[in-house]
Amino acid sequence: MLGKKRRFRGGEIPTSSMADIAFLLLIFFLVTTTIDMDKGLGMVLPAEGEEIEINKKNILNCLINSSGNVLLGGDPVEIRNLSRTVRQKIAENNKLVISVKAHKASNYKDYIRVIDQLKQANATRVSIAESD
Repeated sequence: MLGKKRRFRGGEIPTSSMADIAFLLLIFFLVTTTIDMDKGLGMVLPAEGEEIEINKKNILNCLINSSGNVLLGGDPVEIRNLSRTVRQKIAENNKLVISVKAHKASNYKDYIRVIDQLKQANATRVSIAESD
């Protein structure tokens, strides 16, 4: 027995607990991960109650067609100029209510851009009209 040399075996990685470790890491990351929820558009809605009749001269219609063009009071307006135009209209009539109506086939991005422009114009009286 003295003449026999033992062969050296290299280190081995124990694989019996690998599945357990992977499972624990998976559970750890699932529990600790936070998912940011989309907050959406912040809008203050009026309290439920009876409908109020508004004079036609105090309503400014803002229409978005299917190709993304905007009509403000019947006149075509580019979305980037909408804020300035609405600000002028509100200065002329401080009781102005802007009624936004989008075509069913219009792009959601255009609708959001219009709402953003109205916020930049400090339009506090905005009505969202249903599409036909």
